[in-house]
Amino acid sequence: MHPATSTPGAGLGLKPQHFDAALAADVEGLWFEVHPENYLVDGGPRLAWLERIGARHPLSLHGVAMSLGGTEPLDRPHLRRFRALVDRLRPVLVSEHLAWSRMGGRYLPDLLPVLRTDAALSRLAARVDEVQQTLGRRLAIENPSHYLRLDGHAWPEADFLAELVTRTGCGLLLDLNNVQVSCRNLGQDAWAYVDAFPAQAVMELHIAGHAPDPVRGEALLVDTHDRAVAPEVWTLLTQFLHRHGPRPVLLERDEDVPAFTDLMAERTRAQRCLDEAALPEVLA
Repeated sequence: MHPATSTPGAGLGLKPQHFDAALAADVEGLWFEVHPENYLVDGGPRLAWLERIGARHPLSLHGVAMSLGGTEPLDRPHLRRFRALVDRLRPVLVSEHLAWSRMGGRYLPDLLPVLRTDAALSRLAARVDEVQQTLGRRLAIENPSHYLRLDGHAWPEADFLAELVTRTGCGLLLDLNNVQVSCRNLGQDAWAYVDAFPAQAVMELHIAGHAPDPVRGEALLVDTHDRAVAPEVWTLLTQFLHRHGPRPVLLERDEDVPAFTDLMAERTRAQRCLDEAALPEVLA
């Protein structure tokens, strides 16, 4: 059976320093996610490395540079290279962010917020349609992290994303760490957000660590991906899975990356959450 046809359980963000350990890992349900922007080349050792991993484990491509929420035309050469990578790797999941990062032909090193208006929704739906047609794949859109209140939103975020699903047939990526960070920063209830989220469209869940801002401290949480998953995020994961059933779960770690064995220990906890949610008495 090709890995792309197996069922992903709990996965890890794949780092180059973990290549040998990832290649050798033989764990049921293990899968790996990468940022495709690091592999949009015709060949070379980095792509060959990823292909070797993909021959053993399911892969997911998690984009960060489409600028779906922007106003400039989509970067079509970028999308064509992305499609070539999709065809080459046959990932089980493809995802992007509800954000923008491109202006004046320049890419900005951040995922910037989208004002949720009717006009923005129509523009975003058209752009998601174009991406899905170009890639030949259903795209999962990730909820963002928020650090300040923006005036002018016409839609609650969950409703905005649900309407995007209705208009485009896309899926959603529910990042539970983003939920915890955003709701703490904006003074909202994290479980109320998750409870209102269109769970039927969720194709993937993300969990990660966050940190207090160096200046504002606990008054402002930052989506740093530089430490273990917070207890509140584990609680959100358990609640979601027990209510809605298993979905692929991805553990993100992008800074202060520990040894592969340490990540696998945390990944085992996520897999245990999935296994418990799949028990018949839980789903009954």
